[in-house]
Amino acid sequence: MQALFRKKYINCGGRLVSVAKPMVMGILNITPDSFFASSRVGSMQELLVQAEEMIKNGASILDVGGQSTRPGAALISAEEELGRVIPAIDILQREFPDALLSIDTFYAKVAQEAVAAGASIINDISAGDADANMFPLLASLKVPYIMMHKQGLPINMQDNPVYKNVLLEIIDYFANKIHQLNGLGVADVIIDPGFGFGKTLSHNYELLQHLDRFKLFELPILVGISRKSMIQKVLHVSASESLNGTSALHMIALERGASILRVHDVKEAIECIKLFESLANHREIH
Repeated sequence: MQALFRKKYINCGGRLVSVAKPMVMGILNITPDSFFASSRVGSMQELLVQAEEMIKNGASILDVGGQSTRPGAALISAEEELGRVIPAIDILQREFPDALLSIDTFYAKVAQEAVAAGASIINDISAGDADANMFPLLASLKVPYIMMHKQGLPINMQDNPVYKNVLLEIIDYFANKIHQLNGLGVADVIIDPGFGFGKTLSHNYELLQHLDRFKLFELPILVGISRKSMIQKVLHVSASESLNGTSALHMIALERGASILRVHDVKEAIECIKLFESLANHREIH
């Protein structure tokens, strides 16, 4: 089975959630310009339909984002982002009170108001680099924090990403961030290597190949590869044609220690987890 982490549970707003077995995070984009068109939510009714389907299919977490971070995307303000995500969190909290909601933001102000509205996880693609107020805020909010590695900003991150050693540099990056968060008393941290965020195709596959190296932190590992260009470029397909490739890489990620799969397609990701666990159980028996 998957390696046991020192911390088997995360505290999500007073609810203890197991991270000992893989889980799925469903993506809810309250944006007009996310890279996968089918993931965009254009109305609150669409949001509720999509959320209900994800929950029915087995999503443990719903990740609400109001800003596209696809390569080339321009940033929007915290105020504009708040205008998108807070109404969404309000209605999700009202209609699905048992759902775990995550706020996908790098603005401390958005994180704070989203948690007040009902979100119980913060998912920050900048790992605190974009907003100096984020880490001090975490110390007071005491909710799980997903921190991702990226190089550059979405508008330029894929122009020419360069590393001497991508794996060692990202491990060192996380080591420094974890040290800072430990010093602030942040108890629940999840790491995300940031596939496609300031990485070439080769960088992405090197990270996936060696994903198990991140187990050294004894923290849950989130993998976000759903329908990304690292699949599209190899298979010469569009995002809409990338589900099969996504499932194939999800199984590899699970084999190498992924704890959370952040996905557009919940049903298929859950099926990957069920097959992975069946195979792992068979190994244990024999």
